[in-house]
Amino acid sequence: MRKVAVICGGLSSEYAISLKSATTIITNFPLEYSCHRIILNEQGWWLDEQGKQTPVDLNDFSVLQPDGTRLKFDLAVVYIHGYPGEDGKVQAYLDMQGIPYLNSNPLASELSFDKWFCNQFLKNFGIPVADAVLYLTPDEHETDDVLSQTGLPCFVKPCDSGSSFGVTMVKEKSDFEPALDYAFREGKTVVVERYLKGTEVTCGAFRSPDGIVTLPPTEIVAEGDYFDFAAKYEGKSQEITPARINEQELTMVQAFTEKIYATLRLRSLARVDYIIVDGIPHLVEVNTTPGFSEASLVPQQLACAGITIRSCFDRILRAEYPQWY
Repeated sequence: MRKVAVICGGLSSEYAISLKSATTIITNFPLEYSCHRIILNEQGWWLDEQGKQTPVDLNDFSVLQPDGTRLKFDLAVVYIHGYPGEDGKVQAYLDMQGIPYLNSNPLASELSFDKWFCNQFLKNFGIPVADAVLYLTPDEHETDDVLSQTGLPCFVKPCDSGSSFGVTMVKEKSDFEPALDYAFREGKTVVVERYLKGTEVTCGAFRSPDGIVTLPPTEIVAEGDYFDFAAKYEGKSQEITPARINEQELTMVQAFTEKIYATLRLRSLARVDYIIVDGIPHLVEVNTTPGFSEASLVPQQLACAGITIRSCFDRILRAEYPQWY
């Protein structure tokens, strides 16, 4: 039985969400694999089993067991939301150790993790995106110049954060600089984007032996102004699967998702968020480690498509490691 390290936790604000996602994966992974939870936190890397945490030896990514033998892993699943998993740092370490993993590679992960670079990159491939301005430092631009390009309301958000923390919808000019400061507390760079008024949808995808599978999109109807942390994780939104969009919009959302997945050379699970404006989906962001608790969006979409979580991972494994079957 192949041993799988499900690596979760991390050093971002979504630590607790990552633990929930890992639980879903471990519970629903194909039964011919033995899953082990590895928690990464500020204190180190730990095998977390039976109420006990045992340190991971990062020299060879193994765990010394009570009987003196070493637990080694055949495969890793990195499910850290944010740093240092969603941005590809853990995957780069696994590459150096020669350990296979069920995730996008470091380049694809880092590119998709940065909201500015990812959207500007995909814009060159014909994917519509909102007008945006990049801040490398808080005092890089004059406020009036930026707002003349994005208008009000606009979004101010960290480029390099996997969470909804640090994001503000700015409606008044007086709120812009506090929003900028808030975003820089969460990320190293910040993007200011034009507000797009339309229907918010998100579409999951994965690679199977038969090619890229795009799932039924979910429509997001947030109680507040946008899909913030409370809307995502505290039930402050309606999540309608399948989305209430027409056939043409559905075709475009799934076609864009497949194109983005292929262009970024993503692997395993991904989710792409859009705002549909006048019938045209505009890219919001790409998620290579989408939330995966039982109630999260991608599991909802899998259920709508009639695909169990276990079957989804089985198909991903057969696509990525056919030599094991």
